[in-house]
Amino acid sequence: MHQYEEHLKSLPIFSTVSQAAKATGVEVYVVGGYVRDLMLRRSSKDIDFVCVGSGIELAKKVTELLGKDAKLSTFKNFGTAAVHHDGFEYEFVGARKESYRKDSRNPIVEDGTLEDDQNRRDFTINAMALSLNEKTFGELLDPFDGKEDLRNMLIRTPLEPGITFSDDPLRMLRAIRFATQLHFDIEPDTFQGIIDHVDRISIISQERITDELNKIILTDKPSYGFQLLFHCGLLKLIFSEMTDLHGVEKINGMGHKDNFYHTLQVLDNICEMTDDLWLRWAAILHDIAKPATQRFNEKVGWTFHGHEDLGAKWVPKIFKKLKLPLDDRMKYVQKLVKLHLRPIALVNDRVTDSAVRRMVFEAGEDVGDLMTLCKADVTSKNPEKVKKYQSNFKKVEKRIKEVEERDHVMNFHPPVSGEKIMKVFDIKPSRVIGDIKNEIKDAILDGRIKNDEKEAFALMLKIGKKRGLIAKDKYISASKDK
Repeated sequence: MHQYEEHLKSLPIFSTVSQAAKATGVEVYVVGGYVRDLMLRRSSKDIDFVCVGSGIELAKKVTELLGKDAKLSTFKNFGTAAVHHDGFEYEFVGARKESYRKDSRNPIVEDGTLEDDQNRRDFTINAMALSLNEKTFGELLDPFDGKEDLRNMLIRTPLEPGITFSDDPLRMLRAIRFATQLHFDIEPDTFQGIIDHVDRISIISQERITDELNKIILTDKPSYGFQLLFHCGLLKLIFSEMTDLHGVEKINGMGHKDNFYHTLQVLDNICEMTDDLWLRWAAILHDIAKPATQRFNEKVGWTFHGHEDLGAKWVPKIFKKLKLPLDDRMKYVQKLVKLHLRPIALVNDRVTDSAVRRMVFEAGEDVGDLMTLCKADVTSKNPEKVKKYQSNFKKVEKRIKEVEERDHVMNFHPPVSGEKIMKVFDIKPSRVIGDIKNEIKDAILDGRIKNDEKEAFALMLKIGKKRGLIAKDKYISASKDK
């Protein structure tokens, strides 16, 4: 019995694929990530099959054997097919060899052998294959010692790194992504290959680059990946705003912290608290405008006044450049960047409830995420300082809770609607309606009136009178009756 035969026979799909291959007269192998994850004892729901022959014809036969619950998708232009069944996705492709033109990411593809297919794989740990053929079922085919690299926790290219990365420059990002996900090292010659070919990343679409970047951000310790990106030179090319954070300037012996490494620590900190990609992006961008706002003052040293406001203005530009979504997710990140300094300013007992109300109003339902970002922003190595900050944040959270329970401003809805203002003063839609609503909102946030309809209505009448508006008698009478 071959080493992996028992495992393969324990899952019906492998016997089904083996049966389909025999029926269609092709050789078939499980390849890539599934084999790697099997050896790492990680779960995997995506399984890739390579056959020496037509992957589409094999997929059709597998679909037939699986029955009516299986759904087949074919991609004739690429010679691939996918079968969806019982929550799993199975990819089928014919073995092939590829060659590339220097100026193109699109390969010239020809039918090939299993060896050709393994040669074109990105890394040794992804080039292993398990046979599903009757005589060799369960046999491991590992021409590049991928199993040994798994044991040594190494990312290495199967061919000379220059060939692998020049052929498909996205593999440079994938090397760093796998190293970050698996906590592996990148083999020195392979890392040098990335350094030597960083400029090739320019032929890769931004969407594919950002997809890999997001996968790095979603790991449990993304700082490792960002440091690799920084040291090989890729980060400068794909996200220059972040590399601009790097470095410490000194004047009169006074320096500031390195905002690049501070940002990475904030990112790692927040990853211990949340899996949310966009909250992690807020951590990455919270100090992004510090280099542009950096000033030196003889009395106070280095300052970064207004970096939160400028950073918030930069968020849409950065999202657009990286092809990240320009929707509510972008606005969410922008909001957190803009407000990330607010909570710590509320610690002072002299700060009024009005300031707390305004922050809660601006943060809305994201106030909890804002507090998470603020906690992650504490990167001091002094335990006493950390303890003090944590205590301060507890005070802020207590004040937020007290103010919200009393004033209900988190999901603020104007107690008096624009429609009501138009009816009371018999006016048509105009700017004055928005002005009245804003004055009422400010009065509530400042604590001059309660957040209820009666006080807001009375203030509306006063504001209208000052602006020369005449309220209908019935509304004035109704107001007195309340």
